[in-house]
Amino acid sequence: MKERHAYGILLLIACVLAFGAGCTASEGGQAQVKSGDQVLVHYTGTFENGTVFDSSIGGEPLGFTVGSGRVVPGFDAGVVGMRVGEEKTFHVPVDQAYGQYREDLVFVLDPAGTAGAENLTVGEPVGITLPNGQMVPGTVTNVSPGAVTIDANHRLVGENLTFTVSLVAIV
Repeated sequence: MKERHAYGILLLIACVLAFGAGCTASEGGQAQVKSGDQVLVHYTGTFENGTVFDSSIGGEPLGFTVGSGRVVPGFDAGVVGMRVGEEKTFHVPVDQAYGQYREDLVFVLDPAGTAGAENLTVGEPVGITLPNGQMVPGTVTNVSPGAVTIDANHRLVGENLTFTVSLVAIV
């Protein structure tokens, strides 16, 4: 009877281990990225014409939690399923990147009522508080005696993007 009980326990342990391995590892035994994972990636981002707009190559890898909203939705989706050491190229359409240009994010301010406005120059990055109280980065696009124009659209708005990503680690 004791032999049968010991055999049953060993069988139960083997089943638990086999089931656990199937839940935590993918084909080939290596974990795949899923939503909620903290990852480190190296990436190069390009426009449709191949011009590079950003890259982490030669610097520190980008760290983020997949699905947290820290990166654009298409970038999140592109890394899901990757394994450590894998390199992948994927395309991110405008609606999964920075969206379409929004006129409601362009603000014309009276320099007389804006502290420091007299020192602003075209192209200068500034912070602006939206009507809902959210603070966002913007760029000065025009300065005249009667008005300062600030555009709070992201610099990559309206662009289809391509990323080549190497998964460095799942942390």
